[in-house]
Amino acid sequence: MARTKAPDHETQREQILELAAAKFAQTSYPSTSMADLAAASGTSKARLYHYYASKEAILFDLLDRYTKRLMLIIAEVEAASERRGLDEREAFAELVRAFLAEYETSHSRHVALLNDVKYLEEVQREIVLGRQRDIVAAFARQLARAYPQRVSKDNQTALTMMVFGMINWTFTWLKPGGKLGYGEFAEQVVGMIEHGLADANA
Repeated sequence: MARTKAPDHETQREQILELAAAKFAQTSYPSTSMADLAAASGTSKARLYHYYASKEAILFDLLDRYTKRLMLIIAEVEAASERRGLDEREAFAELVRAFLAEYETSHSRHVALLNDVKYLEEVQREIVLGRQRDIVAAFARQLARAYPQRVSKDNQTALTMMVFGMINWTFTWLKPGGKLGYGEFAEQVVGMIEHGLADANA
């Protein structure tokens, strides 16, 4: 007979993922053992195995949930922009703001997404990579809609990755509680995009 899950099972898993992400960012995924993760979680290895069968299972659940969250943000921003009647440029600006707001509270998860996908087994890796491609494609589509006079098939990928270049590495230098906040930086990014891509003849 299958063991009944405790009412707080999902909460415990979320806590494990949060602590694991921080540990992976601190000591690197390859250098972190299940014993390390158990110690970071303040529990025993045996109890940790009750929630996850392996370190690899923890990494996949971490990245699976995080990329799903990013996809949900895209859908939420699109729905909210349509509901509010925003034009395409305003909608793209809202997307940038929403991603940076998420990044502010997801430092360690984002580090894992950028650094540790390669450690997943092939099927799981393709799931996460496929979702990453969907995220990039969504940004590319919305960027092209926002700036049709400047974004073409030839430069769409380069410009999209330029946007990600501005926001994806904030965890290396933009710290919560610092002189420059994530909200302020989002406005700087939006301003850079707007002034750099706005039609000069507009």
